[in-house]
Amino acid sequence: MRRFLLAAAAATTAVLTLGACGTSEPAADTDTDTKKTAEPITLTDAKGAKVELDGPAKKVVGTEWNVVESLVSLGVDPAGVADVKGYKTWNTAAPLKNEPKDIGTRGEPSTDTIAAMAPDLIVATDDLKPAVVKQLRKVAPVLEVRAADAADPIGQMTKNLDLIAKATGTTQQAEKLKKDFQAKLDGGKKALADAGHAGAKYAFADGYVVSNQVSIRPFTGGSLIGAVNEKLGLKNAWTVEGDKSYGLGSTDVEGLTKLDDDVQFAYIGSDGDKNSTPFAGVLAKDSAWTSLPFVEKGNVHRLPDGIWMFGGPQSMGKYADSVVEALKKK
Repeated sequence: MRRFLLAAAAATTAVLTLGACGTSEPAADTDTDTKKTAEPITLTDAKGAKVELDGPAKKVVGTEWNVVESLVSLGVDPAGVADVKGYKTWNTAAPLKNEPKDIGTRGEPSTDTIAAMAPDLIVATDDLKPAVVKQLRKVAPVLEVRAADAADPIGQMTKNLDLIAKATGTTQQAEKLKKDFQAKLDGGKKALADAGHAGAKYAFADGYVVSNQVSIRPFTGGSLIGAVNEKLGLKNAWTVEGDKSYGLGSTDVEGLTKLDDDVQFAYIGSDGDKNSTPFAGVLAKDSAWTSLPFVEKGNVHRLPDGIWMFGGPQSMGKYADSVVEALKKK
């Protein structure tokens, strides 16, 4: 699964995830936050490792886009980011405000590049290979967060945000982000109910073309996006099982025939890569796709580009807005 998530970024530019939430400027840290975190900080990360800092980390490197989004949303400009171009393409909800050093790919960040930066902290996910993390620990403290948890996708997202906030002295901004995100979910649920879509059957997926073969990846109820859909009052229409971390399944065009005729189908692509948008690309002339009842009824929604499906509260807030806007037109 990790290989597929990393390949998705390259293939779409797969990690492989809800527009007014978007890009509001994070509030600056308050004096209270600073005073509370002025002393040395000791944290326990997702792997049970103790992470000791002299104080709030300021010069921080992020090896995965979801942790980079957390940093940006918390008002911390990351000094180094894996695949800067990819982040800018796939995450417009929490855009970079600086020009961080590109540290390489998300799966294989350059230890030498990071070492030359002398960061206070490196934030990574448990998707990163242990051997790489071991090397990075020789450079600076490494805070590992769990990449995803299909048992509690939103809970894991906010847990990661809180841990990074503690490391950077931005806990008050984290509370604001969580409060705003909950308001976004509550408002979106009400808007959909008012439009007559409470309990509507909904299926979100992404797709890729590899060697002229279309692969479709359903976002089940265990995915972050699937969890957000349910919070919006929608019923996840996928019956396939997802993996235990990301809640992602696998199917093909024929597998779409198992979806109900009245389902609302949605996806996100990238104009920069035709292989990431098969639903509007190669499948547009494929009778197996065009003959599907929900396609014939026009119940296929391409949501705005630049919403990272595995991101944080700002990405998921923007996703929620896009779903509401798309379904209210039906």
